[in-house]
Amino acid sequence: MVASLAINTALELMAAQVDCEVITLPTGAKVFSRGSSAEAIYGMRRGIVEVIGEGGEKLCYRPGEVFSYQDIVWHEGTYRNEAVALTPVEVVRLDRLRFLNLLHNHPTLAVLLISQQHERLREQRTSGTCCY
Repeated sequence: MVASLAINTALELMAAQVDCEVITLPTGAKVFSRGSSAEAIYGMRRGIVEVIGEGGEKLCYRPGEVFSYQDIVWHEGTYRNEAVALTPVEVVRLDRLRFLNLLHNHPTLAVLLISQQHERLREQRTSGTCCY
């Protein structure tokens, strides 16, 4: 329950940014493609997005969750995964520079994102889908 509250707070921080963009996509639309330039992070407002990794592993993101920040922060500037709308979705898109500024101005956001990642790892461990 604490992680859920934290995730909603992260999305609220993103959505409160003046320069964030709200995007509505139909079922089957790509949010981003593997190998494309990692220019933004995304937060779910409505619907379900499936993120498919290089090895075929899949994670679903639902309202309140934030995704793709790992590619912005830790990688060479390209998305390692592909994100596809499983249902009609509404996502908040925040470009890389604004996200990094948001982290600088709200350092607790990093803790919230780590909390989300921890919750994901716990779910994977429980379901047996986590690779060590």
